[in-house]
Amino acid sequence: MALAQHSREPLNSDEARRRCLAIRDVLVRAGVYGPAETGDGAATTDSSIPTPRFRLAPTPFPLSSSDVTFFQELGQDLLSFYRALNRLYQDSTRGTQPAWVAAYLDQGKPESLITYSRMNRFRNLIPGIIRPDVIPTTDGMVITELDSVPGGIGLTGCLTRAYDDQFTIERQSPGLPPERSPLIAGRDGMLQGFAAMLRAQQGDQEGCLAIVVSDEAKEYRAEMEWMAQRLREIGYQAFCVEPRAVHFSEEGLFLQEETGPRPIGLLYRFFELFDLKNIPKAELVMYAAKKGQVTVTPPYKPALEEKLAFGLFHHPELAPFWEQALRPETAINLRRLLPRTWILDPQPVPPSAVIPHLTISGRAVSDFRRLAQTTQKERQLVLKPSGFSELAWGSRGVSIGHDLPQVEWATALEQALQAFPTTPYVLQEFHKGRLFELSYFDERSDTVVPMSGRVRLSPYYFVVGDKAELGGILATLCPANKKIIHGMVDAIMAPCAIAPNLAS
Repeated sequence: MALAQHSREPLNSDEARRRCLAIRDVLVRAGVYGPAETGDGAATTDSSIPTPRFRLAPTPFPLSSSDVTFFQELGQDLLSFYRALNRLYQDSTRGTQPAWVAAYLDQGKPESLITYSRMNRFRNLIPGIIRPDVIPTTDGMVITELDSVPGGIGLTGCLTRAYDDQFTIERQSPGLPPERSPLIAGRDGMLQGFAAMLRAQQGDQEGCLAIVVSDEAKEYRAEMEWMAQRLREIGYQAFCVEPRAVHFSEEGLFLQEETGPRPIGLLYRFFELFDLKNIPKAELVMYAAKKGQVTVTPPYKPALEEKLAFGLFHHPELAPFWEQALRPETAINLRRLLPRTWILDPQPVPPSAVIPHLTISGRAVSDFRRLAQTTQKERQLVLKPSGFSELAWGSRGVSIGHDLPQVEWATALEQALQAFPTTPYVLQEFHKGRLFELSYFDERSDTVVPMSGRVRLSPYYFVVGDKAELGGILATLCPANKKIIHGMVDAIMAPCAIAPNLAS
């Protein structure tokens, strides 16, 4: 894939500075960006919820036309993957696929949640949003993981509008028609995609939309409140609320307002399933969904939220299933995009067997603990919780082998193996991202300065029927010395746009 190597915006120009300040003002007014820095790079609002701060670029992150085509087509492959994974899990529970598949996907979950997720009512449900984390490398794109309860939905939508406003102001010419926005999926791709997905999920179910954001995810509440406001502007009765604002009656769920109860028809679950025990009335919400009184998305299906799904995709015993479940072109694309991943199961491997595809300097491995003694060069590997854990999101719990001293790596590996009964970990190949150049506004010097870094591209796909439509792409460019690429105060975060003058 051929991405743009740098922005063509002149550095330190007054225009670049003006753009960044204008974009910052829009984000601050929207409540998705902190007005003033604190010691940890976040801003604090009256509600004491930290508001994100990051570096602002004068231009979007540029993609070539071939990259845009890649991302437009990727959604269908990932939708096929989710549907195949859903089928694999169900076949495993019925005994037509190996039983160990469901055992791995259910590991560490409460039995009540497993039973609930397997109900016939929810059999064909899959998440309405698919967001992969894509790392551009010198050898092409790599998807490090998939997220079906992603943050950044409102932030990406707000950023896209803010950048488009600047383009509109600068492109205005008397007597000429407005130019098409270069931003991926256009000015309101995120809003329109989110709304279309919600309408498809709700169907004929009467009632409003309640976007329920847990305390665990409270840092995302402001951006989802922004999105709810935009939805109301286009006629969707949408409200972003805390879990305690949801009330229950024999007729279903509702929000209590001054004018009386407002029935909820669709509940968007902005909380992780491991956090259910901390969600007020969680059992009543699940009961209402089971009775068909409300629709909940993403569905309560923890098997679809595990990083170990990549390990299942690469497992040789399951190759016939994937070949049958996926189109040949999709299988080829996913084999290229999904890095080798292993489920860190501490159970002994029989003497005559080895762990598939796992080698140390070309030698087969039959015990994960052998990796503890590897050299720095040999441990180009990543450890991370598979899911259903407070450590499994926001880049928490991630250990990069070659970035740790040997003793610390050995400790992290042993802790991951011992955590298997409650929190399975995965081992994944590390793929180093390419370097890119982008400029950002430095508040301390009051100028726009260049930065070299590695980027994570996060496309948002909204599922409507048999289609996964691209609504926008968020770029997170971290300084080159950062091994883990994620949102941070030192990162540049910007929407992506097509740059037609770039070579493909």
